[in-house]
Amino acid sequence: MDCDQFTDAALVVLGHGTEQNALSAAPVRQHAAELRRRNLFAEVREAFWKQEPQIKTVLADLSARRVFIAPLFISEGYFSDDVIPRELGFAPGISTLNTQHSTWIYCRPVGSHDSMTGVVLSRAREIVDQFPFPRAPRPGELTLFIAGHGTEKNGNSRQPVDRQVTLIRAMNLYAGVHAIFLEESPRIPECYQLAQTKNLVVVPFFISDGLHTQEDIPVLLGETRTAIQQRLAAGQPVWRNPTEKNGKRVWYAPAIGREPHLADVILDSVREAGGSRGNGTRTE
Repeated sequence: MDCDQFTDAALVVLGHGTEQNALSAAPVRQHAAELRRRNLFAEVREAFWKQEPQIKTVLADLSARRVFIAPLFISEGYFSDDVIPRELGFAPGISTLNTQHSTWIYCRPVGSHDSMTGVVLSRAREIVDQFPFPRAPRPGELTLFIAGHGTEKNGNSRQPVDRQVTLIRAMNLYAGVHAIFLEESPRIPECYQLAQTKNLVVVPFFISDGLHTQEDIPVLLGETRTAIQQRLAAGQPVWRNPTEKNGKRVWYAPAIGREPHLADVILDSVREAGGSRGNGTRTE
């Protein structure tokens, strides 16, 4: 779909949000600003489910003929696929809603999009190139780990991570590619047994740099929580790249949510939603 066809449309980049972590909103604001800069839409707004500006308030303020809602979520899970669409008035399984003044189109969560592959690869490449020691190992000398949350309560939670592993493994770029998780197998610490190379790079498949990526995962990789908290207090990165742990040399990347390529993934998701009318509509 030609981007010129979006000049009559508004885009809302939707994040979960929280009042407890100021970093949570940063990816939403970053990518909304970038997409505003490109002048592809009549208007681009950021909105959140758990903090201001809230999604219902933002939607009520828009007057565009079409409004695309792009969830900046990792997986097609409870909030992105159930709670939020239901509260906005979408019927189950229906991605288009005709309101009194405009048509709302609900996009897939960005984390489930195949073009996230470029985001993951960029994160892995950048962190190794940024901290070469004694030189930057080539991908064939590295094992790539994509770290997700995972949960036994929702089978969809791990699917985006497993999908990226499959896609990247098929490229034969790295010596090995594996998924690891906080709350299901294989767990984060198992990376040391899974890696067949001296060098490994861990990319957190999370939108924001919060507690999980800034403390929980580094601790499970072998760093002490005290050292991490001291670095955070000093404004330093939580992981010294690379760090030797369990006979391995480990690079640890920031969460994927701030990766600049994510703006392109959002745009791809909007293009797909804008070109699909197979999901039916509901009129409010």
